Amino acid sequence: MRRRDDMTFPPEEYERRLQELRERMVQRELDAVIITDPENLMYLTDHQTTGYSFFQALIVPLAADSVMITRALEESNVIERTWLENSRAYPDTGDAILELVSALRDLRLDDSRVGYERNSYYFPAYQQDRFHDAFGEGLVDCFGIVEDGRIRKSDVEIEVMQRAAYAAEAGMVAGQATAMAGASENDVAAAISSAMFRAGGEFPAVMPYVASGPRTMIGHSTWEGRTIQPGEHVFLEVGGCFRRYHAAMMRTVVNGELSESMHSAQELMKHALAELRSLMRPGVTVSEVDELTRSIIESNDVGATLVTRAGYSIGIAFPPSWDEGYILSLMEGDPRPLEPGMTFHLIPWMWGVDGNKTVGISDTVRITEDGCQSFFTLDEDFTVHGSTSLRPLPEPFTASQGTFVPGAATTDATS
Repeated sequence: MRRRDDMTFPPEEYERRLQELRERMVQRELDAVIITDPENLMYLTDHQTTGYSFFQALIVPLAADSVMITRALEESNVIERTWLENSRAYPDTGDAILELVSALRDLRLDDSRVGYERNSYYFPAYQQDRFHDAFGEGLVDCFGIVEDGRIRKSDVEIEVMQRAAYAAEAGMVAGQATAMAGASENDVAAAISSAMFRAGGEFPAVMPYVASGPRTMIGHSTWEGRTIQPGEHVFLEVGGCFRRYHAAMMRTVVNGELSESMHSAQELMKHALAELRSLMRPGVTVSEVDELTRSIIESNDVGATLVTRAGYSIGIAFPPSWDEGYILSLMEGDPRPLEPGMTFHLIPWMWGVDGNKTVGISDTVRITEDGCQSFFTLDEDFTVHGSTSLRPLPEPFTASQGTFVPGAATTDATS
């Protein structure tokens, strides 16, 4: 292992992660593991690239040095970012799977028990089939072997997540200020993104969700150029990112008077978050967290429901998602206990207030030795812009400027 002082974490952090991985390998009677998930590669080595759609794999033997299999262009990331001393690059005209098999044989792992991440997005079935055909017997599904370590964040990881939270909060403040009648959803998204990046944030696994008025009832909808109208509300969800670690929050903006039903929704979500932060501590089960969230939100008298899980683990992420819900989601019937170092995005949001509005207030928290603590300081109340507040409408784009305007007449820019 190359000991460097220019990585996200000190060398001791990566040594600990690798040692704990090998301890789990011994427990599972594995001679080596093949890691292909981008988040797991980042966790173990600090390796990251946007080129993860090309096959990449880390071979971790029990005793020998680890080896990275990567596309030739991406090998520069191994050299410049990681502690790895050994990598084998394949050209764009090469065969990644044959390179992987060749490396395993060079490590004398032909007749060994080798684990691989069968459920990895980036080790598709057709490549797994070729791998089985070329390597033969001895392959074992080890999915989750790295995630078992990722679920509990160390102190240095918490510090990095705090920087991600700072970026998220800066973006949310900018979005709240911009989400006024007369502004477009694009204006709001631009303000959020600019503020996040200026605050030190990096590109998140998911760009901000910005939906206004009736569009808030469309799941996972984000900006499409719509102009916010007087009296409408705006749903915002922002995930800040730093060194691929994320922290996320939801907030709601109201233009005009805060109606009785919207105020009721606001207070119920704030109450849910306060109760969750009071409940969540080591030993409390995942199911108990879900049960409390659901019981509070479903007690509403404004026609809303909680249509999703109550929350999910959050940390390292690459597109297409910022959550670690596949490691642990807050859902009913799960008896697993909370542990110190776990981090969650809590989402007691409300779908269908008055039948046509989705609103949200959420929090990212960490489990401490004796309780729970938020990463954020931002006020949870809805942001209310008075009925006279109105942002000036921007000049519309035209087809000749190269931007499509829904519903607008277009002309041939070359005529």
